[in-house]
Amino acid sequence: MRKFLILSLFILFAIAGIAQDTTKMKGGTVSLNLGQGGSKNWAAGAEKFSFTIAAYVNLFANKRFGKYQWNNNLDLGFALVNTTSGGIRKTDDKIDLYSKLHRELSPHTSIAFVTNLRTQFADGFDYNYLGKGFKRRTSGFFAPAYLAFGPGLDWHPTKYFSIFFSPASGRLVIVSNQPKSYYFPGGVIPASEGGGFETPLAVLYGVDPARQVRAELGALLSINFNKEIFKNFQYKSRLDLYSNYLKTYKFTVTGPDELAITSVGPKPQNIDVVWNNVINMKVNKIINVTYNFDLIYDDDVRQFGPNKTSAGTQLRSLLAVGLLAKF
Repeated sequence: MRKFLILSLFILFAIAGIAQDTTKMKGGTVSLNLGQGGSKNWAAGAEKFSFTIAAYVNLFANKRFGKYQWNNNLDLGFALVNTTSGGIRKTDDKIDLYSKLHRELSPHTSIAFVTNLRTQFADGFDYNYLGKGFKRRTSGFFAPAYLAFGPGLDWHPTKYFSIFFSPASGRLVIVSNQPKSYYFPGGVIPASEGGGFETPLAVLYGVDPARQVRAELGALLSINFNKEIFKNFQYKSRLDLYSNYLKTYKFTVTGPDELAITSVGPKPQNIDVVWNNVINMKVNKIINVTYNFDLIYDDDVRQFGPNKTSAGTQLRSLLAVGLLAKF
């Protein structure tokens, strides 16, 4: 996997280095959204006070040099809500860098190399750990991070729609930032709290905390759509499907800070799904309505179900009104 990554990066930079830059395009948008609510003596029940702030940044930088084109897109998002009962908590947090270098074979077909990095800015928590109201860290910057890369074929019949397919792409699942993150010292749950041993944070994402990285090799399908559907209504969507050819592992906690690791075998039929959607509706020059909807399914993320040991479909949405600036 390391050799594959080094070779792929070498090819990427070599192609970029020998090509002559003739066209550049760059720009982006920044949006800031605020919301506030409150109540007093509300019989139906409501938060006494709530305040929401959300910020989104989209940057792009594209270059064309002869038959080569390099497209880069960076999506950043962070949102917080402060309520009387729950305090300050995250409602959105993402870093998504997508880069595609391709060489035209025909007007609508290219051979391409794609690199995608996904992670987040700040720590996330289970606010009711063990069902006792404890606050345990469950994620953070590079905990996890997903780095996918590989060559493939890109079909782009229009400027706003493209499909990339790679039959052999690499992916690294990284949990390098405090990969254990136990709530109790040494991961030993006191008898007064039910007893037993804690599961390391990295295991929640299918990664051995001692190694901090899991390497995969599989097929990647990436579908991109970005178009102004009608005036002042922009829709942007990306669907990534990944099928891992390599074997997976089962982790069993056997003692204080101890794991038994067994090989499960390849499961290429269990396809990982990441689907991001953004709708921007422009009200006037500075006021904008934004709707974000994200769907994720990862068979190695087993934090759901009655025993918190099953995979599950993750959904997140946010509707906000605020200020928008383009440049």
